[in-house]
Amino acid sequence: MCSIVELIASVIMLYFWMILVQVVMSWLIAFNVINTQNRFVYMVGDFLYKVTEPALGPIRRILPSLGGIDLSPVVLILLLVFLQNFLREVTSCGAGF
Repeated sequence: MCSIVELIASVIMLYFWMILVQVVMSWLIAFNVINTQNRFVYMVGDFLYKVTEPALGPIRRILPSLGGIDLSPVVLILLLVFLQNFLREVTSCGAGF
C-alpha cells in the first residue's frame, strides 16, 4: 500500500512543479523576457496550460477577482500539499519523510 501512496505523492509533486513552472513562465511571457514566437517556448507553454488549466479553471471561477492578481495557483498548490500530507497520514507511510 505504501508503494501506491508514494506513487501518488510523486505524481502530486510532479504536478506541483508543473504549476510552478507554468506560473513563472507566464510571468516571463508577460514581461517579455521570453517570446512565444519561439516554437519551443510556445510548445512548453501550451503543454503546461493544457495540463494545469483543468484544475486551475474551477478555482478561478470560485475566487473573487483581485484585479491582475491570480491566486488560483496558490490555492491549488495548498490543496495539493494538503492532499499529499493527508494521504501519508492516513496510510502512515510518510514516517521517513
